[in-house]
Amino acid sequence: MFIISKKLCLLGEIAVGKTSLVRRYVDRQFSERYLSTIGVKISRQTINLKKIHHYEQSSLQFVIWDIEGQIKFNYLTPNYLQGASAAIAVADITRYSTIERLSEYIQLFLSINPQGKIAIALNKSDLFKQKEATKIIEEVVIKNHPQIMGIYPTSAKTGTNVDEMFKKVGEQLINFDNQCY
Repeated sequence: MFIISKKLCLLGEIAVGKTSLVRRYVDRQFSERYLSTIGVKISRQTINLKKIHHYEQSSLQFVIWDIEGQIKFNYLTPNYLQGASAAIAVADITRYSTIERLSEYIQLFLSINPQGKIAIALNKSDLFKQKEATKIIEEVVIKNHPQIMGIYPTSAKTGTNVDEMFKKVGEQLINFDNQCY
């Protein structure tokens, strides 16, 4: 068995659903109760992947760093981001201001991890009709960021696209690593 471990950070404004996405993915739970993350909360989740190199069975272990919102006020944030292979920048699809701020989080992450990869989660998509969510996704244009792996309309409440997003991030990280050999 071959296990690869990757650090993955979740970034975004307060109350966009970062912790809820992690709880849905790791614990298979959702709570309506809001608890603000103070500092960072670290979780682990392992996913099975296709054959890597000559190993028939392989797994990817995400070490997920759920980082508190309003990162510009926290001098520790750069330390939290160091050594991460990827980030998921999370916005609340019902609050356009959180979408507008995504580029700040992306720039900060890439300033510390220039080779890092990024996925964007537009969370709380269950509160929008699919047609409206698609329109918002099309409007989210993050220029000059070739590291972006995809934009996902997610719902921590219903589980929509949560597992798929984490799996795609893992597969793309492994595929990137395989190209480096």
